Amino acid sequence: MDVDFRQAFENAPVGLVVGRNRIILACNHEFARIFRGSIGDLVGRTFERLYPTQSDYEETGKRVGARLSDEHSYTDDRVMRRLDGSLFWVRVSGFTYTPDDAHGHALWVFSELAKAEAAGPSLRTSLTPRERDVAALLIEGRTGKEAAKALGISPRTVDIYRARLLRKYNVNSTKRLVELLLSG
Repeated sequence: MDVDFRQAFENAPVGLVVGRNRIILACNHEFARIFRGSIGDLVGRTFERLYPTQSDYEETGKRVGARLSDEHSYTDDRVMRRLDGSLFWVRVSGFTYTPDDAHGHALWVFSELAKAEAAGPSLRTSLTPRERDVAALLIEGRTGKEAAKALGISPRTVDIYRARLLRKYNVNSTKRLVELLLSG
């Protein structure tokens, strides 16, 4: 049986990306769908535009690079930004082919957590889908009323979810909650 690996890559049911120095060299259809763009919108561009903030991009790069150098692979759950500007939770797994230059040549797998079953000990993976929705809107800087409108729920319900998140993360302010959610 002849296997067309290019076709397998392009049509895999998870987002796949080949990166070189944090620039997207190739990605598949599912990755483009997850980030609400086309392959042409993404290939040749930096991963930076897919992070909530510039500092998140930089800090994540340092943290992930160190781990890739040591262990050659990395997995976490994080908030990322789609091309339309919306934030969402995603599980990211990667492998480096160049441990001496962790981001030099890497393969990445992306899966939306809202679509996948959350697994593992990460606090973020223990969030319910609605908690993830509220958290993502808080990260965007939306008020309780704005989040409620976006989700089609009452502001009081948003307040309840925000209180749950504050308890889960053992923090006393939305600002600190957002910092922890973005810290990866």
